[in-house]
Amino acid sequence: MKPVKVGLLGLGTVGTGVVRIVEGHQEDLSSQVGSPIVIEKIAVRNIDKLRNIAVDHSKLTDDPWDVIRDPEIDVIVEVMGGIDSTKEYLLEALDRGKHIVTANKDLMALHGAEILAKAQEKQCDVFYEASVAGGIPIIRTLIEGFSSDRIMKIMGIVNGTTNYILTKMSREGASYDEVLREAQQLGYAEADPTSDVEGLDAARKMAILGSLGFRTDVELSDVSVRGISQVTKEDIAYAKRLGYEMKLLGIAERQDDEITISVQPTMVKQSHPIASVNGVFNAVYVYGEAVGETMFYGAGAGEMPTATSVVADLVAVVKNLKLGVNGLKAIIPYKTKKLKTDEQIVYKYFLLLHVDDKAGVLAQITQIFAEYEVSLASVVQQPNPDNPDAEIIIITHDASKASMDKVLKHFENLSVIRRIKSVYRVEG
Repeated sequence: MKPVKVGLLGLGTVGTGVVRIVEGHQEDLSSQVGSPIVIEKIAVRNIDKLRNIAVDHSKLTDDPWDVIRDPEIDVIVEVMGGIDSTKEYLLEALDRGKHIVTANKDLMALHGAEILAKAQEKQCDVFYEASVAGGIPIIRTLIEGFSSDRIMKIMGIVNGTTNYILTKMSREGASYDEVLREAQQLGYAEADPTSDVEGLDAARKMAILGSLGFRTDVELSDVSVRGISQVTKEDIAYAKRLGYEMKLLGIAERQDDEITISVQPTMVKQSHPIASVNGVFNAVYVYGEAVGETMFYGAGAGEMPTATSVVADLVAVVKNLKLGVNGLKAIIPYKTKKLKTDEQIVYKYFLLLHVDDKAGVLAQITQIFAEYEVSLASVVQQPNPDNPDAEIIIITHDASKASMDKVLKHFENLSVIRRIKSVYRVEG
């Protein structure tokens, strides 16, 4: 049986896991695809670097083009990251008739449409399961498992770093800065954590999920993004007191073919399954018109969970190769993108206001809500021994973003409101 030859771009954490699985599970893989799978060549930054896995030194190169242009290689597995140069490598590989497996969420969020169009033109596979939620097979589920349904909502915890930080803040009452430092020491957060904590990583993943779930070309700029760096331990304490957990959620919703996609800190009712997803774990909740509610949970990162998704894609490519059906499963967006307006984006809000501690303040505030037709689900006014002002906690019924923006702008000019301390979305 002629082996299928694979070129690997990158031998970091995930690349190492891919080598471990391919070499360690050779019998299982061969039985599934009908021939051996061989890693023929590996592009690395430094050939002489000490590694925690034994690799034949003759397979290593520090020039990715050596891998791309090798006529013996059938499949390129890209796990090195990067955007512009990596895009060049993969487009060239497709031009040469090579199939692609990638874990690169940044590349697929920004240039996925172009890469998939090239793959369709060249009748090649491009699979990218590992780009979202690590070991959770959510992309394959959206493409195949929901192929007969109409997805109305995708809601997910798709960044383990921020979920770890918010979980620790919730459990220990610690501040954001304290927990971030700890996460950096443990390796859960980068030295520069901006991409994670400001929601950019999650936004890229939600652009991918939105494109697949709604069959339209969602761009990164279509995702409204707000991170967790302004979330305080007081916010989380108030959430818990009201029966909520704070989570950084990516939310993609569709109604009458109009969509909205956002990433933002959200107060989730403790009874909702996603509220109990803690630590570095990920979860994606999908609501289908026919099937109703489903949820997928698991490790969102790490060497072996992510590598497992990469190798599963590799197996799918090789099976297609044996059947002669490569390039037929690409999901090219075919629906015209229609984004909801601020008047159409509707959800519940939590507000924490610091106000003058005197009679009549609450009446003025509720009058403004009424003026912009925002109805209130609950209002709590209470003193805080640590705050000379009174604190008012409000949870609204469903309200449009346009109406709430007007309310908040009015509040900024209302003398009795000292500070709009917090505003969060409420789910569940």
